[in-house]
Amino acid sequence: MKRVLALIFFCLVFTASGIAQQAQPAGPDVPATKEDVEAYLQAIHYHESMANMIQAMAKPMHDMVHQEFMKDKDKLPADFEARLDREMDDMWKNMPFDEMVQAMVPVYQKYLTRGDLQAMTAFYESPAGEKLLKEMPAIMSESMQNMVPIMSRYMDTVKARLQDEIQQSLKQAAPTPPASTPPITQN
Repeated sequence: MKRVLALIFFCLVFTASGIAQQAQPAGPDVPATKEDVEAYLQAIHYHESMANMIQAMAKPMHDMVHQEFMKDKDKLPADFEARLDREMDDMWKNMPFDEMVQAMVPVYQKYLTRGDLQAMTAFYESPAGEKLLKEMPAIMSESMQNMVPIMSRYMDTVKARLQDEIQQSLKQAAPTPPASTPPITQN
């Protein structure tokens, strides 16, 4: 009797496995499922990566707030910088990550196949992928620190160019005084 039950159990498991494989095709070009996307996001440690990235970005952002505060500190309340820092920290802490993941799933499904996601998942589960994930917050933080002065200079240049164009346009659009015309005399 035990052998018959074991045989029935084995057949059920084998049949269920075959049905599951039919429900989700194995080819690389089949559409990605929600589970494929979630497996990828789990492989890249999405929640942990976001938390680490936010932590890495927090210092440069707090520094930027401090620099802005210092420009107008005599016009602002003494606790303004501390309040702004707390608000920024609360903003990051209360970020709706789970809701964001659910919004991302259909986008990944639209652009990536099951094979794409499986290959990327395999990479991020590899030692090189794990290292990249571990180092990405520091890479992003240092990159941001290096890019901010360049972006700032560029924006200053663009701003100056726009101001020059506005001035030129204003000069061209200024009404020209009417030419002198002889007075009209009535007879």
